[in-house]
Amino acid sequence: MKVKIKEWHAVATWRWDMPEDEVCGICRVDFDGCCPNCKYPGDDCPLIVGKCHHSFHLHCILSWINQESAKGLCPMCRQKFEVAA
Repeated sequence: MKVKIKEWHAVATWRWDMPEDEVCGICRVDFDGCCPNCKYPGDDCPLIVGKCHHSFHLHCILSWINQESAKGLCPMCRQKFEVAA
């Protein structure tokens, strides 16, 4: 018996390679979501991991670092924020 497929609707999901319970330390949104400035998660709203191992949405950490009061420090541990290589 042969079966002929007439129509097929694919569904996919994706996840960042991060622990499930991780949220952005600034906006408190899950990493599978996007920051408040973006409409859709993904490459337009990437994650940035600092040398201190804290992770943030790109737009969230850029907004934080650009504030004069932040003084270039991580909002979680107050160490100098540098992107991990």
